[in-house]
Amino acid sequence: MAGAELIGNEEIKEVMEVLETGVLSRYDFHDKRKGVYKVAEFEKAFADYLGAAHALGVTSGSAALKVALTALDVGHGDEVIVPAFDFIATYESVLEVGAIPVMADIDDTFNLDPGAVEKRLTSRTRAVIPVHMCGSAARIEEIVAVARKHGLLVLEDNAQACGGSVGGKKLGTFGDMGIFSFDYYKTMTTGEGGLVITDSKRLYDRADWYHDHGHDHNPAVGRAQEGRSFLGFNYRMGELQGAVGLAQLRKLDEIIAGQRRNKAALREALSTVPGITFREHVDPAGDTATFIGFSLPDERAARALQGELKDNGVDSIYYKENAWHYAPRWEHLIAGATANSKGYPFTSPLYTGTVDYSVEHIPHAEDLLARSLFMAVPVIMTDERSRAVTQGIEKAAAAM
Repeated sequence: MAGAELIGNEEIKEVMEVLETGVLSRYDFHDKRKGVYKVAEFEKAFADYLGAAHALGVTSGSAALKVALTALDVGHGDEVIVPAFDFIATYESVLEVGAIPVMADIDDTFNLDPGAVEKRLTSRTRAVIPVHMCGSAARIEEIVAVARKHGLLVLEDNAQACGGSVGGKKLGTFGDMGIFSFDYYKTMTTGEGGLVITDSKRLYDRADWYHDHGHDHNPAVGRAQEGRSFLGFNYRMGELQGAVGLAQLRKLDEIIAGQRRNKAALREALSTVPGITFREHVDPAGDTATFIGFSLPDERAARALQGELKDNGVDSIYYKENAWHYAPRWEHLIAGATANSKGYPFTSPLYTGTVDYSVEHIPHAEDLLARSLFMAVPVIMTDERSRAVTQGIEKAAAAM
């Protein structure tokens, strides 16, 4: 459960400071706030932590993707390359702005393969969204290099690897824009919530305006009197989320350190399994250790190990058949079943390409996920639980 495991007095203190003002909205009511602006404070603290110029709090990681894509001016007629192993929100956000998500293969990091980007390019490709799945980085520097070579925008989806890095540079800061998710299951949480980051003032302004009905947030005039460049919508983060985010951010390095300790113990136990290999990491020092991923020689062995682990009280995830994290399993995507009764944007006359989600485009994902398992890594693991998990793994290994 990551950051949710550490919710305590620090979060309560920050939330109470908001409740004592009675102002739950991030904007306006300056005479009642008593100087409390939690979302703005959270945005600045997070940007500083990442080494980014600008951060914008929004209502969810999914909203962050849509806001960022809108700021990047990705839309109707465009294609966006996304990995096959991913949470469905990345695909949904592309469709939400009217573009078409194009499924691409993964490599041994379980993230987007830089070589697959070039294989899926067309004249309609506008952007690429590398996703740092299950706590560890994609080959982000190579992906950015490929994107720059072909004039593509890069939006980093860092919903699952908050606090991770490559070469000391924080994930989310390599592309044109980056996003984070703070839902209840994430490395750090605000219950629900997300964040958009960028070093570009122009892109930040576009995101800022769009996420609040087009308000340009000119401090020289009162709210609702500001100028407007274009229409927007409401994806504003609330003060309660900002308050929890501040407390969680201060704990982020502690959260990651706890997961790394527990992941090391799990890896040591799993090393006794015959034929096991572990997920490849671009930069092991920057791994957030949210999950541990490992592979067996074939699908039969992977399924057998999962069964033995379950019988011995140890949970694992087989993502090949997961309904939310593997594109070929999304029957509504395959059918083009959007909420629009006319099937837009798949049926839009502005889109001149061919939609194709066949597994022939993702041979490595089909093979790798078929013989791989993942285990979530807790921040806190009691000695008793640690012994139980270790013994369960050892018994499963002996049965293989």
